[in-house]
Formats: sequence, C-alpha cells, structure tokens
Amino acid sequence: MAFHLFHIITFLMLVVVGTNGAILLPPQVYWKSMLPNTPMPKAITNLLHPVGYWSEGKATATWVDASKYGINVHAVPEDSPFSYKYAATDTQLHYNSNVALFFLEKDLYYGKKFNMKFTTSNNNGAKFLPKEVADSIPFSSNKMENILNKLSIKKGTKEYEIVKNTINECEEKVIKGEEKLCVTSLESMVDFATSKLGSNNVEAISTEVEKESNELQEYVIAKGVKKLGDNNKNKQPVVCHTENYPYAVFYCHKTDKTKVYYVPLEGVVDGNRVKAIVVCHTDTSEWNPKHLAFQVLKVEPGTVPICHFLPQDHVVWFSK
Repeated sequence: MAFHLFHIITFLMLVVVGTNGAILLPPQVYWKSMLPNTPMPKAITNLLHPVGYWSEGKATATWVDASKYGINVHAVPEDSPFSYKYAATDTQLHYNSNVALFFLEKDLYYGKKFNMKFTTSNNNGAKFLPKEVADSIPFSSNKMENILNKLSIKKGTKEYEIVKNTINECEEKVIKGEEKLCVTSLESMVDFATSKLGSNNVEAISTEVEKESNELQEYVIAKGVKKLGDNNKNKQPVVCHTENYPYAVFYCHKTDKTKVYYVPLEGVVDGNRVKAIVVCHTDTSEWNPKHLAFQVLKVEPGTVPICHFLPQDHVVWFSK
C-alpha cells in the first residue's frame, strides 16, 4: 500500500526531560532492559533513530525543533482493513479484488498460490518518539485543539483528517473478547504486550521480504509452515498494526481465538523469498457483517477461520 507524504514544516514543542536533569534515553535502551533475550524485529528497527541520537537531551526544559523527531503526516485517510468494526469501502473492494489480503485457514498448505505484492513500509519516515516526548503530546479527541497546536496542523486539511480519524479509531469500543491500546511509543508497546502476555519471555516478529516491489505477482507457499506461540487461552498473541499519524503509533490488541503462523513464500516470477507472518481469527462472529474479509471470501461472520498476511510494518507478539 503506497501512501502520499505530507511534511509538517514548522512545529516547536516543549519537551520536559525532568527536573533532575535526567538524560532522555533512546527507546532501544528500554527494549534491552525489558526484553534482553528478544531480538527486535525489522518492523521496529525501521522506526528507530540510531543509538546516541538522543544523547544530547540533557536539560530541564528545552525547546526542540520537531524535524529532529522525524515527525510527518502520511496517507490518505481510509478505514483500516484490519479493524473488525468497519464495512469495506468501494476503494478497498476495488484495490483488493486481485490481492490475497484475506484467505481461509484451510489454504495454509505447501504449494498453495496467492496473488500478492510486498511494497515499502507505510510509515514513510514517521519514527518512534521517546516515551517522555510522546507522553507530552495529548492523544485524545477531547484535546484536539491542543494536538493541532503542538503539531502545527490546521482544521480542514488532510493532515487534520488523518489525525482525527486515527484518534477516533483508537477510541472505538472494543468488540467482545478484545483488549486494545493505541501505543504512542515503543516503551508503551513493550509494556502493553508483556502485560497482556503475562511475561517478559516473549517473541516479537514481523513479515520480512528479501526484495520489496510494487509489482503484483503470484507467490507459492514453500515447505516449513509452522504455528507460533502458546495454545494457552490466556496467552493469545498481541498484534500491533501501524497507524497513520505524524509519528509512530500502533493499534495493539489481543483477541480471543487467534492463531499465528510462520509461512515461507516464494515469488513464482522472480523467486523473491518472503518470511511471512499470518494471523488467523477462528471466531469472527463479532465483526461487521460487511467487513472486507467477508465480501472478498464470500463467507458469513462466525462460520470459518479467516486469515491475513501481516504487512511488513506490523508486529505480532507471543509467548515463547
């Protein structure tokens, strides 16, 4: 999915580092302290500044140019196909008519072919902010004026619609069996995932592609499909979907009756190899009956397990 990029030209933000003059630590330091035995997936490393980037953040209160944080706005607003509450839009139905975004669990077998394309990441440069910085920016529909001021966004613009739509989606009520949180920092993502999984002994993985391409082609499932994670009902995986926002924000949720698979793919035309992650939902009875998955697969809610490939910039967490 390709997106247009809109740069926020000017934005000055008050960053409170702490009255004790504490150094602003990079998010990867928190990851190492909390998850010393968990490798960081590419979907996360792509959103981080290099180690040492924040080492000059020693101050009690400093005015910082937001361009330093990689803050920008991207994408045309549209309901996410990975949100269960939304009916499919005409654009989604047209765009996905030939792409295997959703499929049935019974199709996960060696030799099965799918029409797919693996494009560049959706975030287009939006990076994670350190938790202290992210927490200093409101993230609530009740504080839109404050948000717009901090991000130098005007009402009526596409940037405004993107911010408003993302916050509204994050504030939607959960469906039965779902627990969710929109996380605005990597630290918050780690905290949410480990709290829902009940342990720091976790894996975090994302789909990885040998070579990215905007070309649609046929992929075949190679040998090596395997189920990941724990079958324990209380340890259902946590899936984090990237959101359209000026900086990295993820919609993280844990739902009942969810399975995760590792699925190796090979491009029929160019031999491109993909280490794909697949999420399967075995109970879709609470989904919108007009959801994209039902319209594409021609099935009814709650009848059969529905699966989807996880885009490269999304992350799934599960217990080791």
